[in-house]
Amino acid sequence: MAEYAKLYIGGSWVDPVGTERLDVIDSTTEDAFATIPAGAAADIDRAVAAAESAFGSWSAVAPADRAGHLRQVAARLKARREEIADIETREIGMPRPLSAAMQVEMGIRAFATAADVAETFPFEDRGDNWVLREPIGVVGAITPWNYPLNQIGAKVAYALAAGCTVVLKPSEVAPLSAFVLAEIIDECGFTAGAFNLVTGVGPVVGEALAAHPDVDMVSFTGSNGAGRRVAELAGPTVKRVALELGGKSPNVILDDADLPTAVAGGVASAFLNSGQTCSALTRMIVPRAHLAEVERLARSAAESFTVGDPFDARTRLGPLISAVQRDRVRGYIVRGLAEGARLITGGAEAPDGLDRGYFVRPTVFSDVTPDMTIAREEIFGPVLVIIAYDTEDEAVEIANDTVYGLAAGVSGSEQRAHRVARRIRAGQVRVNGERPSWDAPFGGYKQSGLGREHGRYGLEEFLEVKAVFAA
Repeated sequence: MAEYAKLYIGGSWVDPVGTERLDVIDSTTEDAFATIPAGAAADIDRAVAAAESAFGSWSAVAPADRAGHLRQVAARLKARREEIADIETREIGMPRPLSAAMQVEMGIRAFATAADVAETFPFEDRGDNWVLREPIGVVGAITPWNYPLNQIGAKVAYALAAGCTVVLKPSEVAPLSAFVLAEIIDECGFTAGAFNLVTGVGPVVGEALAAHPDVDMVSFTGSNGAGRRVAELAGPTVKRVALELGGKSPNVILDDADLPTAVAGGVASAFLNSGQTCSALTRMIVPRAHLAEVERLARSAAESFTVGDPFDARTRLGPLISAVQRDRVRGYIVRGLAEGARLITGGAEAPDGLDRGYFVRPTVFSDVTPDMTIAREEIFGPVLVIIAYDTEDEAVEIANDTVYGLAAGVSGSEQRAHRVARRIRAGQVRVNGERPSWDAPFGGYKQSGLGREHGRYGLEEFLEVKAVFAA
């Protein structure tokens, strides 16, 4: 049992004000394998005060020097890559090779890319007007459990690159990579208080951070309900709010697409990280004339996802994060059947031989209509729905018939796919499986959130714009 006893505040490891502890659970065994402090509102007060005190010094550090600090972080994260991959595999259940290649690598890339952006960003523009872009101040970062280090990097790296100081509240379900990051930052010579770490539960430390009057901005990733609560708490102090929330992303397959490639890629997207990906392409929208072939291909692809221990090299689909999430996903599968969807493969029963651990069968539904619950609500598990269409206009209408707008996919001939991509209301659209670059803006339309992360657009979220008029 690993015990993390202290919080990182003001450049030092300090005792929390209380003694309550939280268990971190191995999603495969259901056993606790670490404990962390359950912070209190008073701990947030201390961390915000430290960040506020450090802001003047850290914001005055030249962008190139801030970039240098971030590159040190990236290098040290890389040196501890295998350790972090083991941690995140135990916490969230992603197969171990993917944890190293995605979970850890995306976090490393966030710090390295933020450094690159900071070195080249025009913080001062002497064009027609004299315009300064200055750090907004103290940032409260509240991050989720599904991609822990990546989401921390998307907020912390770019806020620090902008010259802001940060108080991080990671998910209490998957917090351990945040402790590794704090250890690394402590080694890299940052201004004391530029980065602070407080762990605990959302209703206590998360809400205290969002509401704190000395926090200038809160950046949150998580569920829509929690995002609305963060915005509500931030409202009285009119602080800036950035929200990266849910998705029910469409994957439009046109009738001239390469069906085997498009369907296999779509299933892989839907099941990535056991479906616990906000941008997963979970609605496969296909030509009615090709429905039977798509069903056959989707079933074959889904059944190739071997479920099991994420440390087993044969495993392609690990457990979900928790018993609550497992039961929630199984409940959606039951509801899909009750509402008339046709099960192609999978189901609500535990996978064979896996009664322990938070496992769900890779599941595909067809005969799904846009009004069904499984077509409208974010399931956040390995569940794919197939919806048939008759015309391109109908496909676009179905794609946009959602309160979300985070991501989308389109497969088909280049001209047609580009045309459809322009018509879909989403923050990212992948054409023929093209992957986003590391500095591409990430964020959504509609109820998928406010603002963008990564690259230049991610840096700009943490900046104020000042016009100066001088003789």
